[in-house]
Amino acid sequence: MAKPRQRSIKSRASLAGHPLHPVMIHFPVAALMALVASDIGYLLSGDPFWLRAGLWLAGVGAFGGWIASTAGIIDLVTVPRIRRLITGWSHAIVAVVMLSLASLNWLLRFNDPSAILPWGLAVSLVTAALIALAGWLGGQLVYEHAVGVEVED
Repeated sequence: MAKPRQRSIKSRASLAGHPLHPVMIHFPVAALMALVASDIGYLLSGDPFWLRAGLWLAGVGAFGGWIASTAGIIDLVTVPRIRRLITGWSHAIVAVVMLSLASLNWLLRFNDPSAILPWGLAVSLVTAALIALAGWLGGQLVYEHAVGVEVED
């Protein structure tokens, strides 16, 4: 039996019809994933450059992620069809936990750069895993529920 035709779910946080949340998350995601590499660089070399780089990557990732999340939250709470999706709420909850850990990671580094080992690295790895999960759930919203995309016949 064929699946019924999926109707698009339009984003309220959009510019010229383009949803803002997927546009805004790329830099924070890249920064937080690069943070893992930076932490491993410090673990292997002991070079303080990686401590400074990690502080900046953690900050860009955490603060940029919170900014990007505002567009996602606007869609979640103002679009009834998104609000009814368990996947939408799951994506939001995972993202909030991930951003909370990313913020903690930045704070650890800001207060004591030597805290990178082992706690900074551990938090970076857990954050990266949560990014993967949030990304998968976000993909489900787009590809299975047509959130923020135009579905053509």
